[in-house]
Amino acid sequence: MIWFLILLLTVYVVTICTLICGFTKVNSFEKNDLNSKTPFSIIVPFRNEAENLPFLLESISKLNYPIALFEVILVDDESDTPFKIPHLKFNVSVIKNNRVSSSPKKDAINTAMQIVQNDWVITTDADCIVNSNWLLTLDHYIQLHHPAMIAGAVTYDCDNSFLHHFQQLDLASLQGATIGSFGLNKGFMCNGANFAYTKTFFEKLNGFEGNDQIASGDDVFLLQKAMATSSEKVHYLKSKNTIVRTKPVDDWKSLFHQRVRWASKTTSYQSNFGKSLGIIVFLGNLGIILGFGFWVLDWIRLQNILILFLIKFLIDSVLIVQTHRFLNHSKMHFLLFSSSFYPFWSVSVGLYSLFGKYEWKGRKF
Repeated sequence: MIWFLILLLTVYVVTICTLICGFTKVNSFEKNDLNSKTPFSIIVPFRNEAENLPFLLESISKLNYPIALFEVILVDDESDTPFKIPHLKFNVSVIKNNRVSSSPKKDAINTAMQIVQNDWVITTDADCIVNSNWLLTLDHYIQLHHPAMIAGAVTYDCDNSFLHHFQQLDLASLQGATIGSFGLNKGFMCNGANFAYTKTFFEKLNGFEGNDQIASGDDVFLLQKAMATSSEKVHYLKSKNTIVRTKPVDDWKSLFHQRVRWASKTTSYQSNFGKSLGIIVFLGNLGIILGFGFWVLDWIRLQNILILFLIKFLIDSVLIVQTHRFLNHSKMHFLLFSSSFYPFWSVSVGLYSLFGKYEWKGRKF
């Protein structure tokens, strides 16, 4: 039994080491002394976000970017109460979502695409806060590197609870895997809260055609389609100036459904690298659970399982720590406790995503 667990862990450790190397290959980027040139259309799908939208719009109003060079399109996906736009200096409009598929968010982006005035489109979420140099840095990167699609970083604004810090560490591992995969030229994941691409490229890819029956995945499926056809045009922008901050959820049930929603997309990935990574991470965490189970059955000595767990903890920590340093100024908390809990959480989410349903924004999927 121990040799089987060692094999699982060896594959897992080699994979995470590869992602760590990939992370270091993605160079950091800062804004330059260039004149602002790129017009942007910011698309924000929302549903019942009257509490959060004013904070997003306030952060957009503080952007260090000419107001003539961007517009904001809010797409209302059947909110219970219509959102009233406050008085703002920049161009912002609210439109109703035109539902035609199984995915409300993809429909919202398609709806906005019909009226955008600019070629460069950025999607973000209603519960986000953007950096004041967000558009400026994107513009400078576009001028210097000429991409057609850009993935960016997302992090959480946390309080001191274990729930919030657990989400922060979990997201750091996902962001680390994202950046690492781009460093290996195998980008397979991104976050729709900070995702930019040209309308021309979107139309060339036929948008969300082929995956619009899947409720989520407006970001990763489009990215993977782009990587399969024109990977040289798809970039990751590793810059502290473009990190978007969002809210963690406030209860475990909502977090579980959110992570199930994210995990449910894995089986439909176009990226073989993404599928393989998902399986390896699942098996690595399952191996730790099996190891403790074998110890309970007296098949394996406890010290052997603790050694395997320690090895996994150390290699995971390297990826998480380097990503956390990029994403946040605050110190990490509950790293060891979260790492002990995570295998049980990860395996539960993975198994449930294959068979169960989830709730999101008051809807069942």
